[in-house]
Amino acid sequence: MTSSSKDNQIRIRLDDPSLVLLIGPAGAGKSTFAARHFRETEIISSDRFRALICDDEADQSVSKQAFRLLHMLTRMRLKQRKMTVIDATNLLPNSRLPFLRIARAFELPVVAIVFDVSLETCLANNRRRNHRSVDEGAVRQHVVVMERIMEKLEGEGYAAIHRLDEMTLDLVVIERSGIGLSD
Repeated sequence: MTSSSKDNQIRIRLDDPSLVLLIGPAGAGKSTFAARHFRETEIISSDRFRALICDDEADQSVSKQAFRLLHMLTRMRLKQRKMTVIDATNLLPNSRLPFLRIARAFELPVVAIVFDVSLETCLANNRRRNHRSVDEGAVRQHVVVMERIMEKLEGEGYAAIHRLDEMTLDLVVIERSGIGLSD
């Protein structure tokens, strides 16, 4: 699980199966990145689970239930040794820890892909969302948390940490290797 740059591409090598945690503020481009690089069935989204519960991806009042489902489905997928991508902000250690524990129980690596994008980009992307806009104050707070996140991630036990910004997001190529290699 390494990243390398060649021909203006950033190659991220992932063992398959792995648990991939997307980490970044609302509006950073996590969902777009996930849809571009992973199968729909591999992506588990907190927004999607909130929508399934109450028909509103932005309704934070059902987040606790949404994350219970998210953790349950993560366990099920990793037990089947399936590549699993968590599409949520994952900004706080207590939101990442359950995923690390689940992957550890199945002896699978966890890779962090960190979206280190500017406040301006997050706010602009957030404004373009029709049905799931996040409060601007929350986006601003997310960006403040992001400024201190890398030092915390280093000690959490990731197989690899990949930091992406506006200049590198579109250059990423995901390469998979391993016994559960997906098509």
